[in-house]
Amino acid sequence: MDVVAFRCLAAQQAPDFRLIARFRKRHLSGLDNVFLHSLELCRAAGMVSLGQVALDGTKVRANASRRKAMSYALVTEKQKVLADDVSALLADADAIDGAEDARFGKDKRGDELPPELARRESRLVKLAETRAALEADAAARARQDAEKKAREEDDDDDTALQKGEAAAKNAVVAPKAQRNFTGPDARIMKTVDGSFHYAYNAQAIVDGEHQVIVATTLTDIAVDVEQVVPLIEKLHATVGVLRQQILADAGYCLAANLDYAKTVEAASGGRTEFFIATGRVKHGERFPEVPRGWIPANATLRERMGRKLKTKKGRAVYTRRKAIVEPLFGQLHTR
Repeated sequence: MDVVAFRCLAAQQAPDFRLIARFRKRHLSGLDNVFLHSLELCRAAGMVSLGQVALDGTKVRANASRRKAMSYALVTEKQKVLADDVSALLADADAIDGAEDARFGKDKRGDELPPELARRESRLVKLAETRAALEADAAARARQDAEKKAREEDDDDDTALQKGEAAAKNAVVAPKAQRNFTGPDARIMKTVDGSFHYAYNAQAIVDGEHQVIVATTLTDIAVDVEQVVPLIEKLHATVGVLRQQILADAGYCLAANLDYAKTVEAASGGRTEFFIATGRVKHGERFPEVPRGWIPANATLRERMGRKLKTKKGRAVYTRRKAIVEPLFGQLHTR
């Protein structure tokens, strides 16, 4: 609430995160189509043409304290210490229970767990959950990396899955891998100010006509490169296949994404076209200085995209990317 009039009318009262979360849960079925209806209103008003859209991501700070995070190595160490403490306290409790039973009789006062014991037991459970989550994250990353590498080596799906499962079983958690207790879904990410904080990666596809967001998602993966497919699928599910130019920076340039872009372009009959920056030229690549003549038959998808962006049309189209999506994120971060 940064409007003084509203603050006065509300007597400085503002909804906290619990109220917002309860509202979302209570009205979830009604909120499902709000975004779609908003887009339909924008299209009816001529604010969304979908002739040119830009894809990008920004880091959104999580409401999580760094002091409430613990590394895998420290979690393991604390588990052992707390387990010993709990065992000692349980033994003390048994001894006290026996003495009190002898003094006061059975089922009398004094048979409850000491507060210290209850607190340490709950902390031990929380540490066990955190350790299991870190191990699951490591296994998932190992499985994903192994499957990706196997497919890049032209292995079939069954072989890729087998390699992924084997990698997941042998995954080792890095001792410094952290998980936050107050925001377990958040991850340490580099934010717009250049520092590292617990954050989420907010992704959006923005229409070039009036900077209307036409598709969005939130993820705990710091890099943008894995978000092309889910966001484009969400865009198509929301607005259908229309004539579009989809612009994205070099953070989305990956062989799998370029292959997906080629498939979408072919399926749309040329109505959808991708312009993805290729970044710096790697050793051995041959982006032609003059984008004319025949394209080499053995040119990679990245080389073809690089050549496409060097054409007159490619340069003119991609120049629009920053003007479409960057101001939107700038406005969001000043709210």
